[in-house]
Amino acid sequence: MIRAIQVKEFGGPEVLKWVEIDLGEPGPGEARIVHKAVGLNFIDTYRRSGLYPIDLPSGLGTEASGIVTSVGPDVHHVAPGDRVAYAMGPQGSYSEERIMPAKWLVKLPEDINDEIAASMMLKGLTSWYLLRQTYSVQPGEWILLYAAAGGVGLIAAQWARKLGAHVIGVVSTEEKRQLALNHGCETVLLATDDIVTKVRNLTGGEGVPVVYDPVGKDTLITSLDCLRPRGLLVSFGNASGPVEGLNLLELAKRDSLYVTRPGLWTYVKNREDLEAGCADLFKQVLGGHIDIKIGQRFDLCDAADAHRALTSRRTIGSSVLLP
Repeated sequence: MIRAIQVKEFGGPEVLKWVEIDLGEPGPGEARIVHKAVGLNFIDTYRRSGLYPIDLPSGLGTEASGIVTSVGPDVHHVAPGDRVAYAMGPQGSYSEERIMPAKWLVKLPEDINDEIAASMMLKGLTSWYLLRQTYSVQPGEWILLYAAAGGVGLIAAQWARKLGAHVIGVVSTEEKRQLALNHGCETVLLATDDIVTKVRNLTGGEGVPVVYDPVGKDTLITSLDCLRPRGLLVSFGNASGPVEGLNLLELAKRDSLYVTRPGLWTYVKNREDLEAGCADLFKQVLGGHIDIKIGQRFDLCDAADAHRALTSRRTIGSSVLLP
């Protein structure tokens, strides 16, 4: 028997229950892993609440690092004793151990420790597809990044700086402003600032070619107003609630804007995509271009408290759950 967080009904953090479960042995294409650290991500709160529905009862979480203890038939790229991490696959990373499809496991370089790995896989691959796939950031461009002191924000800002971009970050507090300035942002605005005017001033009145916005409903119009003609709004989260009822005429009157709502599962559909994204991510981290900031650590059994801290925006950088 092992212990894990399970969800039997949608709701607030109180629906996260610490229970005992019987795992069994891995089947064909599967591996059993002992977790060393588990990643905490905002998308977990959407699945817990039912905004992104999952079949219940269910485990929660899709990101962790650990050690392979056994594998089933037809598993060849990992073996017992391998240090691995993952950011994809079925729900269930909020657990001491788990069995999962081995195709989503990636071997870890020696110089990336367990906590760093669990903090960077989902957020790092998200940054990879945002900056290299959804919109290919170019040297010299100004870009706007909301939640710049969050887990994705700190990674994406540093990566964008390495690509030669000028990053304008948006954060909620003075403490987060300094953190964002230390991690890739050239300029950092507070959410209470006149963001549109300041972005226009920084870009000579033109606006930015792309806005990366995980906030959602509360920042939609401001994000659109910061774009230059034919600019792209990348809405990749719902921290303030989902965007609903966008009138397409709003895009036309701001000079033919584009909007996309991407997801990692679209950009990492197979093993080839996963290995390409991880190779680029590991290169940035091992090369010293991206410093992974772990702002909070919680015991895995206290996942409800971790969710409360995350949704109240009391966290900075990445957070990990420790079994």
